[in-house]
Amino acid sequence: MRIYHMTEQPYPDAWDKSTESLRVTLPNKYCDPEIAADLYHRFIDEWMLCDELGIHLFVNEHHSTATCLTACLSLTMAILARVTKRVRILGLGTPIANRSDPVRVAEEMAMIDVISRGRLDMGFVKGVPYEIVPANSKPVRMTERFWEAHDLIVKALSTRSGPFSWEGEHFHYRSVNIWPQPYQQPHPPVWVSSNSVPSIRAIAEHGAILGTVMMGYKVKDLFGEYRRVWHETNQKPLPLDRLCNCSFVAVGDTEGEGMRRGDEVMAYMRTNAIVADQFRNPPGYVSAGAQARMLKQTGKVGFQDHSLFDQNGKRICSFPEAKPKDAIAGGLLFAGNPDQVYQQIVQFYEAVGGFGHLQMMAQAGTMNHEDTTDSLRLFAKEVMPRLGEYAASRRIAAE
Repeated sequence: MRIYHMTEQPYPDAWDKSTESLRVTLPNKYCDPEIAADLYHRFIDEWMLCDELGIHLFVNEHHSTATCLTACLSLTMAILARVTKRVRILGLGTPIANRSDPVRVAEEMAMIDVISRGRLDMGFVKGVPYEIVPANSKPVRMTERFWEAHDLIVKALSTRSGPFSWEGEHFHYRSVNIWPQPYQQPHPPVWVSSNSVPSIRAIAEHGAILGTVMMGYKVKDLFGEYRRVWHETNQKPLPLDRLCNCSFVAVGDTEGEGMRRGDEVMAYMRTNAIVADQFRNPPGYVSAGAQARMLKQTGKVGFQDHSLFDQNGKRICSFPEAKPKDAIAGGLLFAGNPDQVYQQIVQFYEAVGGFGHLQMMAQAGTMNHEDTTDSLRLFAKEVMPRLGEYAASRRIAAE
């Protein structure tokens, strides 16, 4: 099992400036560049610690928000490509449906892969609905734009025979011939994120690694659909390295210390949801059929159902309302002392049928540097070796 550490590089000093929306409309006058500089350096230091500990790195990006200072994923990964030596660097993800320049994305990925000497995992995302306004993009036909951009990027990274032209529905290039070529051949591993079952088919058919984001036990449905489509397409067992789960992780010397840290990282769920209604579901972002299903199931029309369920499918509460014990019961948080965290991860792994990657958000909210680094060290020393032994002995067969 490959373990990744992530933080969205939050700026909590501005979280009390608006009760309506921490995204899109919060004025940047509330961002002190000196504080931001300290935070950037601090978060990079924590990723560098992970390089020493053998924990891989996970970077994402968001825009016009105080919840995530990573406005450009490729810049952050380029820095990490130079200052780290051992671990892989996953960028999940680049919102390629919101960008007009997929060939530029391919060039950026190739540079990072070369600088890191082949340690890049490149991840692509459709993007959350509240990214539409900052990107000045169209919410309609985003899925079509996404997959065309994906195919163009992969071809640009894989082609060695000189320029080719691209005349697609959404993108047009007379000459595509990127320099440098990527370090990994034919291209770095491709990840695609999804939190909805209907979108899984295309991901599985492309053979991309499925990245899920804070789903808890609901991830079992996504994994099940991926397995079904994979078997239908490939007629062979699914390698577990095609599946990834993302959860909060907080480790302490004692149960109380781990739970306190768990409550701090869960600040992500309490602030991530502070988004003005007009940005949650722009017309055309979700298909009419999906809108109808959401309305029937939840009584609301929106991006997704933010409910937390236990492993038996019983609803616990909404994500923003969840306490640490609720989040543990829902597979959203692994927290406590090292033994407890290990047991919680194993229980979750068994319940969802196994996965090859664990992304852990080990820093969020106001969680300070000392708590973050201590939790990471405890995880690396007391939990990670045991997980490696467990995964090696278990080898759950994908069915």
